[in-house]
Formats: sequence, structure tokens, C-alpha cells
Amino acid sequence: MRQRAVAAYRAADPKPVIRQMARDLGVHHEALRNWIRRDEADRGERDDRLSTDDKEELAALRKENAELRRSCEILKAAPLAPSREL
Repeated sequence: MRQRAVAAYRAADPKPVIRQMARDLGVHHEALRNWIRRDEADRGERDDRLSTDDKEELAALRKENAELRRSCEILKAAPLAPSREL
């Protein structure tokens, strides 16, 4: 439904009023507005919000960063092993 709603908005000329189009589709106007914004970001038409790919990459990097921080804390807390002399 999201894809069809955004496609209908993009195909319309002139652009419809989002509130009216949302009412016609039976969705909340803010939901439709967010779908349109997300589509515009994914197409590179907006620079005020991240694209879907960028959001996914950012989430993955944040997760990796958290894991690395936990690993560092574990290594800092581990006692140093005595060195072996040969």
C-alpha cells in the first residue's frame, strides 16, 4: 500500500494535498507524508534525512561500535598474564 500511495502521489500533476489524498486512501496524513519523505530521501531528492540504506548502515555501525566497546571493556578488566621467557 505504501508503494502504491507514494507512486500515486509522484504521478499526480499537480501534486495533491497530502491530507486529502491520505483521507481518500484511509491512512493518517502524517503516515503518508513520512512515506513520501522516505521515498524522496531514498531517491536522493532530500538531504535533510537519511535514506533507508543509510539508516540500515548506521544501525549496523552503531551495533558494531557497541560490541567493540564491550570487548574493549572486557580486555581492560582482564588481568595481564605473566610473560613467558624462553
